[in-house]
Amino acid sequence: MLNRLADYHMHTVRCGHAVGAMEAYVETAIARGLGEIGFSDHVPMYWLPEERRDPTGAMAMEELEAYVSDVLRLRERYPEIPIRLGLEADFIPGHEEELVRLLEPYPWDYVIGSVHFLDDWNFDHPDLVHRYAEWDIDVLYDRFFALERAAAESGLFDILAHIDLIKKFGHRPRRDQSEAYAALADAIARSGVAIELSTAGLRKPVGEYYPAPALLKACCARGIPVVISSDAHAPEEVGWGFAEARALALEVGFTHTARFAGRRRQMVPLS
Repeated sequence: MLNRLADYHMHTVRCGHAVGAMEAYVETAIARGLGEIGFSDHVPMYWLPEERRDPTGAMAMEELEAYVSDVLRLRERYPEIPIRLGLEADFIPGHEEELVRLLEPYPWDYVIGSVHFLDDWNFDHPDLVHRYAEWDIDVLYDRFFALERAAAESGLFDILAHIDLIKKFGHRPRRDQSEAYAALADAIARSGVAIELSTAGLRKPVGEYYPAPALLKACCARGIPVVISSDAHAPEEVGWGFAEARALALEVGFTHTARFAGRRRQMVPLS
């Protein structure tokens, strides 16, 4: 049943922390029987001066045109599988108009919104894990979920990635998160944006899907659309763990998964 699933979260070497030719990602998807794929490499760090942009965190601004061209070229080369043009775009409060201008010239099929930064701290970066010690963990979770709610409400995105990414390195809050999960799910439901059920968390120190089971259930209960994603940074990660993730989605209560083309969404049965 993997032909009903689309892996829309795949990176390229341009981001500075992925490996493998783009063709290898496509061929892995075909071999695993996926119905559709999309590349969504990291947006250039549009909110920072050029000299402060990390080449190991995202593509350079001058690479964006070639990235788009490569995805469109692969679409022609591999007609046996639909290949969508996407981008993973960081939500940075106060820089929304800059992101709109960056996105505007290109024919995106979808834009994935993500939160990786708290002010100047890329909390997702393994070299910066020591900075978790600077925070009260409950305050940190509050800050993160506030940014996730703002990202949902911004109207900039079609899908929200790894909506509890702050847990990546295994730092768990002391406080019960039920209210935070409900508030986030409410904001996402009001916005109409979809979420990822991402297998990437299983490959990280936290060893758990994004989002956590209780947050996934809260999203399902509010009718939020879901896509299953790998967040692949290597060809062998494309479609990784999708059969199990699909089973989990069905168990939680999802009946459909979202597909995107031209930033328009349609729903496809999971079974």
